Amino acid sequence: MEAAMGLIRRIPPKHSETALSALLSLLPHHSSDLLSQVDQPLQVLCDVDSGKEFILCEYNRDADSYRSPWSNKYHPPLEDGLHPSPELRDLEIEANDVFAVYRDQYYEGGISSVYVWEDENEGFVACFLIKKDGSKSAHGRRGYLQEGAWDAIHVIEVGPEDEGMAHYCLTSTVMLSLTTNDDSSGTFNLSGSIRRQMSMDLSVTEGHLCNMGRMIEELEGKLRNSLEQVYFGKTKEMVCTLRPPSELVLMKFPDSRDV
Repeated sequence: MEAAMGLIRRIPPKHSETALSALLSLLPHHSSDLLSQVDQPLQVLCDVDSGKEFILCEYNRDADSYRSPWSNKYHPPLEDGLHPSPELRDLEIEANDVFAVYRDQYYEGGISSVYVWEDENEGFVACFLIKKDGSKSAHGRRGYLQEGAWDAIHVIEVGPEDEGMAHYCLTSTVMLSLTTNDDSSGTFNLSGSIRRQMSMDLSVTEGHLCNMGRMIEELEGKLRNSLEQVYFGKTKEMVCTLRPPSELVLMKFPDSRDV
């Protein structure tokens, strides 16, 4: 299992689905652990009742059906599918509305979904998902990328309230892949994933949604900075080392006629 997880971490996110399928064939006795621990690029389905798209994941799946956060119905229909309690359903509806505003402000579009369900420890768990397709033919408003995808998964475990306080444990994963193919930049492919965790004890005076929102905003900002420094910063440094800009070459090696 340890070797399988090490292999998954080294495979680009766009190929993780193929790799996971192969690992499930090789390690059928670890199928439940693999499915719960391996994050895959998010898929999207349209809710025919509301006309809105929603994101598919392990947290809204029951058998081969997926529950929509908009209509609270399973697609394809499932008679005995699991549903959140009325109280958590109200929180789920409010969270989807608020998170849609967050998505538009930070991502300029895309698709978001929030799912909430009961926990075994008398608390609850919430999953906040964002998928942004940045390709020219999708949500990429600037049109720079031939292909591009940003998948963000935020899972928050909320403990039971105790004297006006609650314990929050947030696990965030971001999967990024992008490809350019034009005359100015040539063909370039970059993909990877990053995961971080944060735990806090917070007052519930302003409500769980406010606390969860602040934690997601803070940790996602740190993830974006890490991606910029690690993936883009290191890639730029490597490319400039291997293929320095022409003006830098002229500075280091002046024309012999000028000497």
